[in-house]
Amino acid sequence: MSKKKIKTALISVFDKTGLEPLIDVLVGHGIELYSTGGTETFIRSLGFDVNAVEDLTGYPSILGGRVKTLHPKVFGGILNRSQVESDLSELQQFEIPALDLIVVDLYPFEKTIAGNATESEIIEKIDIGGIALIRAAAKNFQDVFCISNKEDYASFINIFKLFDGAPDLDTRKEFAVKAFHTSSHYDAAIFNHFDTKEDHLKLSIEDSHALRYGENPHQKGYFFGDLDELLDQVHGKAISYNNLLDIDSAVNLMLEFYDGKPAFGILKHNNACGFAVRDSLSAAYADALIADPVSAFGGVLICNKILDLETAKAIHELFCEVVIAPDYEVEALELLKRKKNRILLIQKETSLPTKTIRTCLNGYLVQDKDLKTDKIEDLQTVTKKEPSASEVDDLIFASKICKHTKSNTIILAKEQQLLASGTGQTSRVDALHQSINKAKSFGFSLNEAVMSSDAFFPFPDCVEIANNEGIKAVIQPGGSIKDSDSINYCDENNITMVFTGIRHFKH
Repeated sequence: MSKKKIKTALISVFDKTGLEPLIDVLVGHGIELYSTGGTETFIRSLGFDVNAVEDLTGYPSILGGRVKTLHPKVFGGILNRSQVESDLSELQQFEIPALDLIVVDLYPFEKTIAGNATESEIIEKIDIGGIALIRAAAKNFQDVFCISNKEDYASFINIFKLFDGAPDLDTRKEFAVKAFHTSSHYDAAIFNHFDTKEDHLKLSIEDSHALRYGENPHQKGYFFGDLDELLDQVHGKAISYNNLLDIDSAVNLMLEFYDGKPAFGILKHNNACGFAVRDSLSAAYADALIADPVSAFGGVLICNKILDLETAKAIHELFCEVVIAPDYEVEALELLKRKKNRILLIQKETSLPTKTIRTCLNGYLVQDKDLKTDKIEDLQTVTKKEPSASEVDDLIFASKICKHTKSNTIILAKEQQLLASGTGQTSRVDALHQSINKAKSFGFSLNEAVMSSDAFFPFPDCVEIANNEGIKAVIQPGGSIKDSDSINYCDENNITMVFTGIRHFKH
């Protein structure tokens, strides 16, 4: 049995949007309708006949509407198997009509909890009858067609007409899968709202986007989430998997500077290769770029102010994959659009997740996101020499970048400019050597620069190497059993060092 003629339909929806065209088609093809409450009233308002479910069951809607369809005459009509003689016999015995099409949506639970609803209002938006109808219809897709989302009305109408009112099995199964998604997503939302222990992981994300490929062309890739809530793409090619990783790193880094003076960052492979804070956006971009113009090629650019024409002219000379800004001056946007593949994004104000999730072995790792930003009040001077006001500013600046750079990392900075970073090294000494060599290769002097480390120094070797290059201020978490060795070296060489007490590993 592949095709199944639809002769009867049960329709019960909370949201009536888009329902009228569906009713028109069903009535036009002689489908017998059953309905409840507000949907029944709506259908009658269109001038169509409809059977009240309470007439079928012999029971009215009770308990303030909590119980409407939970009855054997309803679920028997859905769950009967047309190929099982005993099922058909029982339908006849108990005068139960077979129901071929179920059109049901669910109370808007997620919309309710997103508002200022009370707990009693939230509880009343936990659907019981609707979820049961959807699951029953989806389970019996061999005989029943289930529509669980108003977004599928138009698609169903086309299918209904294509198959002359008798959709095939594959299509019924396809819609059953959608129905199971609806029910599982709904249950996950309810559980996650009421769960306070956080010792279970239930993820259900309705928005999905197929990407060109994953990290490499031979890998499939998908993004799950509502990207439009955070970013408006105003120009350019489709965003790739790797673009998204860089955009994520860029957005999270710039949030540390979002409300301050003009700041500009350039990222490559999830790490900042250039960053500066200046009095103008164009100056911030220029000083971010000179930190590493080689790595900036093909990078992701981000700023915290409206992108002006002067800055756009400078950016236009660089090949970059993505530009992110709170907005663009009209002329700046038109200029940047001249490169047809350049991705231009407007970042909107929205909340980001407070947890991070990643696969690990045969499971998942979940943790609180590192939302701790080192501030002046967190700094503990552990050396005899106190940092100057300008050094404190640079130390905080370097620490913010360090927090968002792959471990092991060392950040070198001066006058609110990233000079160089050592990223993702297996030893802190290697990270320091990498950052020193990189800074020198682009002509920077490290005299009076500051150094930030994402974790403590187990030995005094890093402060010794830094001192030999002219670095005179250091910020690190502290916590090593040999902290005193590094402190003593700093005291002996007139270096100021502050502890934050907070480690910022990023793997």
